[in-house]
Amino acid sequence: MPDTRQPVAARRTHCPYCALQCGTRISGTRADAVTVEPADFPVNRGRLCQKGWTAPGLLAAPDRLAAPLVRGRSGRLLTATWDSALQAAAEGLARVRDAHGADALAVFGGGGLTNEKAYLLGKFARLALGTSNIDYNGRFCMSSAAAAGNAAFGLDRGLPFPVTDLSRARTVLLAGANVAETMPPLMQHLHQARLVVVDPRRSATAHRAALHLQPAPGTDLALALGMLHVVITEGRLDTAYIGRRTTGFEALAGRAAGWWPERTEAVTGVPAADLRTAVDLLTQSGDCYVLTGRGVEQHRQGTATAAAFINLALALGLPGTPSGGYGCLTGQGNGQGGREHGQKSDQLPGYRSLSDPADRAHVARVWRVPVGRLPGPGLRAYELLDALGEEQGPRALLVMGSNPVVSAPHAARITARLAALDFLVVADFVPSDTARLADVVLPVTQWAEEEGTMTNLEGRVLRRRALLDPPPPVRSDLHVLHGIAVRLGEPPEHYPTEPRKVFEELAAASEGGRADYSGITYDRLDAGESLFWPCPATPDPHPGTPRLFLDRFAHPDGRARFADVEHDGPAEDTGAAYPVHATTGRVLTHYQSGAQTRRVPELAAVAPEAFVEVHPDTAARSGLADGDLARVVSARGGMTARVRLDPTLRPDTVFVPFHFSGDGRANLFTHPALDPLSGMPEFKVSAVRLEPLPE
Repeated sequence: MPDTRQPVAARRTHCPYCALQCGTRISGTRADAVTVEPADFPVNRGRLCQKGWTAPGLLAAPDRLAAPLVRGRSGRLLTATWDSALQAAAEGLARVRDAHGADALAVFGGGGLTNEKAYLLGKFARLALGTSNIDYNGRFCMSSAAAAGNAAFGLDRGLPFPVTDLSRARTVLLAGANVAETMPPLMQHLHQARLVVVDPRRSATAHRAALHLQPAPGTDLALALGMLHVVITEGRLDTAYIGRRTTGFEALAGRAAGWWPERTEAVTGVPAADLRTAVDLLTQSGDCYVLTGRGVEQHRQGTATAAAFINLALALGLPGTPSGGYGCLTGQGNGQGGREHGQKSDQLPGYRSLSDPADRAHVARVWRVPVGRLPGPGLRAYELLDALGEEQGPRALLVMGSNPVVSAPHAARITARLAALDFLVVADFVPSDTARLADVVLPVTQWAEEEGTMTNLEGRVLRRRALLDPPPPVRSDLHVLHGIAVRLGEPPEHYPTEPRKVFEELAAASEGGRADYSGITYDRLDAGESLFWPCPATPDPHPGTPRLFLDRFAHPDGRARFADVEHDGPAEDTGAAYPVHATTGRVLTHYQSGAQTRRVPELAAVAPEAFVEVHPDTAARSGLADGDLARVVSARGGMTARVRLDPTLRPDTVFVPFHFSGDGRANLFTHPALDPLSGMPEFKVSAVRLEPLPE
């Protein structure tokens, strides 16, 4: 039934999309429509992007799931009661576990889940199911920078400083980040800075840059080494900082010696003169920042590439100083918190390690179970999905907050693996591509209907507040986990459904960990305190830590580590059969797999279908004109897209957004090669050809 309550005073909350987590005020009722206004919150300062302004439209999605669904004997999904659907989910999971063991079960989560959901999902997987196989779609987004940041600094927090610090920047290097489209309110913090943008496309951000470096896809690591070579040979190093605060520089300096500008130009296509100009811009004034995004990370050498840009920042003496720094622009709404509290295959809450005996013992005490009940590390995201339904792989899967049919690389294979499962349960609020394959579909709450916390790209913990009661047939993800866990024989009190209680347990589980939330409470957040982790529990309330590393880095010796990295190129190169590189990314009006934004009419009208951006010369060689339909084909498969001519593109490169479903899925052609450290797939470079299609 529709919510017909009288309008209430506007609730302060945050946008449901990216990791900037812009502050908003929402008001209205379901019957009269919900409206949104930007709040004067530090990260957005009274501004929103198109997605934020239109976010209430998703609450009225005409195909929103209205009741649980269970697949019947006819093969069709049929409406069911909650009790029967939860019972079917529990029985199906138990049946597979009894036949094949606990690791035949798997869980796949999402970087948009609240901290409470992410935490309880990890606990549910390891205790209620007993499986080691849990990972999440953040493995496809931020994992390379997380691995590089942990190695360099001993701690991974996307931005180790507040976004507002960027407002005083004189120069900012943006590598693989198109923030003018992916995080538009962030641009106001960069208005004073000279931007050096690294992107194979002439993106909206590159259009605003003082200097645009346009490397061939898959060569960012070589570019970073070439820039470091110039820093060293032209005497731009901060030698005092390197000696006082870092280790490992000498080995890296020897590596960078081989990347003189002319060699770097031959590999990347970036003119040697532009390389030198970039270094000039970075070193001619103080207040300089190096920021990286998905374009740097989503490669089989993503961790090494992120590390190479960290090396550059360390060589310039930036991280952990008041006048500059390095940061990773986390993508998903709770990509930061989502990777801290137990969704990753190798982690426990508080960024604890599943392989560390002390970490395991601490979490087991909080969970009130013997430490032996905690499984070890399991398969990482792509490896988990790739093994579904195989003889030795997971045979049943619970998906919560993700749509891997669209978001996973080599999408045709992953779709086939999902279809091969003995049992699939999906919790979602719309019939996503993945939900349509499920045996049980459970309808869950949306952002304006739920309480909880999120952690944005700065490590700032935020309160999500509900304006509306959920529709009667809808329950929260916490209720879903509780309902299945109890039916599997777990104690009901171990799976709270009240977000505040879950957060209190999360805080205790994180206490003493690298991501310590133990000093954060709902009362403090509701009182308006802006709390950044780590925020330990102390006799006098800890103020949180907006700026990390000012005195020391998180390694035992307090020093940052340079990484000895070398360029090795993409997993596949172009050739006669596949003559151009394809790279993927986001556009202004859509988000992630598009399951949300494609249901908002104002956004869908701007970008209604998949498209491919092509240089006019490249299009002509393929027999294509602007507006034609084309197939973008790799050795793994192909997708259909509308041609958009763009003379600013490199002639050897095409660009495809990844927000579309069906035959418009960019991930039908992307490469599943994995970074050995982070497990990140190589989304950003595939060898493809273009084929004309009739209308």
